[in-house]
Amino acid sequence: MSDPLGLIGSAGGMNNMPSGAGGSAQNANSNSPDFKAVLMGNLKEVNALQQDATRAAEDLVSGKRDDIEGVIAATDKADTAFKMLQAMRNQVMQAYDEVKQMRV
Repeated sequence: MSDPLGLIGSAGGMNNMPSGAGGSAQNANSNSPDFKAVLMGNLKEVNALQQDATRAAEDLVSGKRDDIEGVIAATDKADTAFKMLQAMRNQVMQAYDEVKQMRV
């Protein structure tokens, strides 16, 4: 199964996370996109997948489309992408809560 958000094994994935202070300085100087750009791109992609699934379901109901397998595949793809995005959001919120509770 493909990764609809592009988080596994790609430029924005976990494999390219900096390890320590030296790694973050190198990462800041490289041409890699920042977190906001990656997040906004993923949000747009998930939104597009959900719109495609909605359009496919509407086309099936209206009779413009007759392949239920394609509708199910589009719906599953949109659902998986949303779940991955939600899991990423939960991880970010968990990290934020941990940082918020740190003593200075």
